[in-house]
Amino acid sequence: MVAGRLQEKNGYYYMVLSYTGPDGKRKQPWVATGLPVRGNKKRAEQLLRELRSSFTPPKAKRKEELSPDMLFSDYMLYWLRIVRLAVQETTWSSYCFNVKDHIVPYFEPLGVTLAGLQARQIQSFYLRELETLKATSVLRLHANLHKALKYAVRLDLIPGNPVDKVERPKPEKYMAAYYTAEELEQLFAAARGHRLELIIQFAAFYGLRRGEVLGLRWDAVDLEAGTLTVCHIVTNASIEGKQVLVQADRAKTKSSLRTLPLVDAFAQRLRALKERQEYNEQVCGSCYNQKYKGYLFVNEMGDLILPNSVTDGFAKLLAENGLRKIRFHDLRHSCASLLLNQGVPMKQIQEWLGHSDISTTANIYAHLDAQSKQLSAETMEQALVLPDSGIMRQW
Repeated sequence: MVAGRLQEKNGYYYMVLSYTGPDGKRKQPWVATGLPVRGNKKRAEQLLRELRSSFTPPKAKRKEELSPDMLFSDYMLYWLRIVRLAVQETTWSSYCFNVKDHIVPYFEPLGVTLAGLQARQIQSFYLRELETLKATSVLRLHANLHKALKYAVRLDLIPGNPVDKVERPKPEKYMAAYYTAEELEQLFAAARGHRLELIIQFAAFYGLRRGEVLGLRWDAVDLEAGTLTVCHIVTNASIEGKQVLVQADRAKTKSSLRTLPLVDAFAQRLRALKERQEYNEQVCGSCYNQKYKGYLFVNEMGDLILPNSVTDGFAKLLAENGLRKIRFHDLRHSCASLLLNQGVPMKQIQEWLGHSDISTTANIYAHLDAQSKQLSAETMEQALVLPDSGIMRQW
């Protein structure tokens, strides 16, 4: 309901409405009641209430082309089309979710234009979203809005980016979940003979992401040299309402492209896996799926093991064996925690996990790095001898 008040003029009551137009400016139209001021105040107040409840502020006309006067919600949808070819499918999928499921539903009813968008409206949007979303999720919305409006500034559609004036949410400190060495041993025992057995072992030992494990191919395995190269991913994305399998010769970041030593235990497992795949292909004949022949993790018919089936199968495996609930991705965190407990330096863990920056590794695992802190304490104790305490003598 728009705001409004009664105003007297020339002995008559007028109703003055107040609302923000699509251009971001305050509008205050006057509407005559036809009622003399004398003896008609209650009737005029009733007319004002009826007008306020029935009045709908005019919205900007929809425009097909980019324009400062187009609806901001339409601009965001237009921006999605612009950036589609500039980002990876998985990134574009997350952009679509943020824009279509959160940004557009909030701003479209407001009828605000691109040029009329104000920082206070964006701030109100964040506050509303924080009622149901975590701060990290709202920060993703913030990033999309900032990037989209930065592009509008570059095209001279708006003079400045209103997102720069907004107080963004403070992210919660991330505390990674992980299994201890004993819990991992229990998990390995429970997974023995399970279709996810080797996938789980790779994720826990090498700290691989789900997409990196499923993206492992035979041409990235060098049994002679004893190396394993992470250079391909398999994941899924929601594209225009449909789940699409993404197979790409890339990783999450450039640092994620890495070559790791293939220890003997895994080399033996891979030789056995290769023999089993060759046997399955021979038995199945023409029914064997040749499309995914180069991948390590396929089923008996040669079909690729899908990302969602790993997530669901892992959760079910834990539940059936009474193991503590963690995410599949937490196997990666478990790997990092074991390395830290064994005194492996943070820089080496960064390289093992494929983080782009050591600060990423440090921020995630700082709370686990107890051993390095203990070493620092022991070093200071040896280097700096404290005198007897005066407080102790008083006692």
